[in-house]
Amino acid sequence: MQTELSKKLGVEHAVFGFTPFPAVAAAISRAGGFGVLGAVRYTAPDELKRDLDWIEAHVDGKPHGLDVVMPAKKVEGVTEADVEAMIPEGHRRFVEDTLAKYGVPELAEGEVSGWRITGWMEQVARNQLDVAFDYPIRLLANALGSPPADVVARAHDQDVLVAALAGSARHAVKHKEGGIDIVVAQGYEAGGHTGDIASMVLTPEVVDAVDPLPVLAAGGIGSGQQVAAALALGAQGVWLGSIWLTTTEAELPSPRLIEKLLAAGSGDTVRSRALTGKPARQLRTEWTDAWDSADGPGTLPMPLQGLLVAEAVSRIQKYEVEPLLGTPVGQIVGRMTTERSVQAVFDDLTRGFEKAVDRINRIAGRSGQ
Repeated sequence: MQTELSKKLGVEHAVFGFTPFPAVAAAISRAGGFGVLGAVRYTAPDELKRDLDWIEAHVDGKPHGLDVVMPAKKVEGVTEADVEAMIPEGHRRFVEDTLAKYGVPELAEGEVSGWRITGWMEQVARNQLDVAFDYPIRLLANALGSPPADVVARAHDQDVLVAALAGSARHAVKHKEGGIDIVVAQGYEAGGHTGDIASMVLTPEVVDAVDPLPVLAAGGIGSGQQVAAALALGAQGVWLGSIWLTTTEAELPSPRLIEKLLAAGSGDTVRSRALTGKPARQLRTEWTDAWDSADGPGTLPMPLQGLLVAEAVSRIQKYEVEPLLGTPVGQIVGRMTTERSVQAVFDDLTRGFEKAVDRINRIAGRSGQ
């Protein structure tokens, strides 16, 4: 599964794997793909440094990258406390009433939320980059459009390629104009923040719009046949995220959450603003239903919603309150039926890819060539 881009980066397979778990990122690179560590949860630079040290020690010298969340437009002088003060009391009451309805216990005295949205704030992302650029990362990806121009220039000065996610051809063109090296065309099926256009339509539109920039296809991809389809549509690789959640190297906080993922079908996700304030595909739960209900107060814009629900999400996860328990995940969750290693995922991808290519060769009358 090699392309011009994978050869440029020195990886065996044109499979780019996004994950918040260092062990998964390292395993992806060791298996011949390109592991990309999500940095949004690292609010302290020392924590990111610790995990990048770990990856360096376990990646066997293979290339890898980092994914940050940095808005292209900078807002000066706004602190987390300033943002917290903007949250209406009615929304805070709705959160507490919903948690009380399902009997979700409080966190222990002095215990703080394990999940904060501060990683969405620009200065936090810049602090992450100050750490990351001391390491031999080969790729910097940004999930909120193009990074600021000075960040792109800094990456290029250190021979680091820059990628940005796009949900439309229009967004992709803006990335190209901003000096981005790789565009990730993320379709409607994808987990997390995603747009309205399905991958089958989006990928060739973006390929045509940004030619000759390389494009990675994302959203709804979890088999080798789908990898082959993405390359046939003009992509130079695939960007996979959800499929790694149920690998044995992942560190999901809850056994019940793993069970829910393994049992879910492709129709058991929903695009909801309940987590961050922007549409993000996630497991459908009674928590997402409550926020999307006409009886609710409505979600707040980013980053208010994320700050509002941060402690609630931690409480739900810690106490494994099954009706409310969820996670960002794409429609590919329907294929995630067993726990398996990252290497086993790659073995399945390569087998499926070979079958798909053989099938097309037979159709084209090139069998055995």
